[in-house]
Amino acid sequence: MSKIRYSLLLILVCFFFGNANAQDKSVQKNQTVLIQPHYLKAGDTVAIVAPSGILKNRNDEVNQAITLLKSWGLHAVIGKHVFSKADHFAGTDAERCEDFQKALDDPTISAIWCARGGYGTVRILDKLDYTKFKKHPKWLIGYSDITALHNQVHNEGFQSIHALMCVSLPKDISEIKETLETFKSTIFGNPVNYILDGSTYNRVGEASGPLVGGNLTILHTMLGSKTSIDTSGKILFIEEIGEYKYHIDRMLQSMKRAGYFDNCAGILVGDMSKMRKNTTPWGTSVEQLILDALAEYDFPIAFGMPAGHEKDNRALILGHTIALKVEKGKSTVVFEN
Repeated sequence: MSKIRYSLLLILVCFFFGNANAQDKSVQKNQTVLIQPHYLKAGDTVAIVAPSGILKNRNDEVNQAITLLKSWGLHAVIGKHVFSKADHFAGTDAERCEDFQKALDDPTISAIWCARGGYGTVRILDKLDYTKFKKHPKWLIGYSDITALHNQVHNEGFQSIHALMCVSLPKDISEIKETLETFKSTIFGNPVNYILDGSTYNRVGEASGPLVGGNLTILHTMLGSKTSIDTSGKILFIEEIGEYKYHIDRMLQSMKRAGYFDNCAGILVGDMSKMRKNTTPWGTSVEQLILDALAEYDFPIAFGMPAGHEKDNRALILGHTIALKVEKGKSTVVFEN
């Protein structure tokens, strides 16, 4: 073969594989539709597990959660180690992992409801195997520290539900009527759309994309790991509790420097609860802090989503595509069909 013919052939081969590789990457980048587990129906079973903090003296709340599920026609099974104790945690890492893995693997389980958050989920993330889960997907439900699991489930290609946990239930559940209504509607396949009160801090605009996110601290601690989420073309939900404002700014600055917001489609801000007061005042509201930290981006930012560490903690389907419309007078969150 002549050198000219060989060179032409080499160019064609490189073009073909290079183009195919580019197309493959393009397809991967645009694969934003996540698999949706089957919504629940009467007779289905929900597993209650505790992948994080200890449930000391929380038996009443767990029993109340079981009663609530039964009132909706659902069965409940309790993880073997839910009430185990290992210092800060609800059992050792191995015990908490065992309960969660069993729930993931069991094809008769339709949803995994986390009893509480706290801290500890990150310690079991790399021990979990989603092979059987992928054959029989189920809903993961929780918030706060459970954000780490939401991230992992998202990167495995599945939707999950950011919602209240067992210990969120007060003695008088009528106190959280709206929260329970959205929770029940969501798990049974009737996603709730939201009209949020207006805010002078809102950055006006419209966006659509898969909803991702959760607790800001957990999102921040996932940076640089395989559990971090690519927010490209997605709407990021954030909430936080018990942090100093300068901590909030530090996390946002770190995430920004890591490129976390570069191709983000929009931000939905939930509750920023129990902000700590530093000896040196920050000088602005937490809303203005967020706007200042994200000033270089032009995506819409909506404040006032009732989700997070308050009693009114409305359900959100993470990984589901939403339409976000932000105005000064109100914002709307619509879960698209």
